[in-house]
Amino acid sequence: MSIAEAKGSAKSSAGGIDKGLAGKAHRVVVVQLVVSIVIAVAVFGFNVEGVGLEGSLWKALSAGYGGLSSVVLALISIGGFKRANALALSDPKQSMMILYIGAVVRFAAVIVLLGVGLGLLKLDAMAVFIGFALAQASYLMSVRDRKAARSSD
Repeated sequence: MSIAEAKGSAKSSAGGIDKGLAGKAHRVVVVQLVVSIVIAVAVFGFNVEGVGLEGSLWKALSAGYGGLSSVVLALISIGGFKRANALALSDPKQSMMILYIGAVVRFAAVIVLLGVGLGLLKLDAMAVFIGFALAQASYLMSVRDRKAARSSD
């Protein structure tokens, strides 16, 4: 196999990885959005009698904000993974740096997003936490490779 053929096969396999990553990324974001909406509706339904319509709506919006914060973090992760994947074959060291920097950016984004929601907007803390935690759990379940899960059984 010549060097040109090796480069061509590496590019085609990277393109296949990109398509797979894009499909999985799309699925993850959709699952998180659906989970966020379901959580907000559930929080609204559970609180209507206890805190009234206005209080229940505020808690539902708070839970929705927590879920959407998790979606933003997923989008940041996906962008970093795509950039790292594009450089993985040509410069693995830079690819790893992108992943490390992405982790720091996500950590800072959590602090900023939750700080804005809880401090600036004065959202209900428990509802924000519930929305964020459940949307993050759906993220973790969505990114888990089902084939790997089946092979470990």
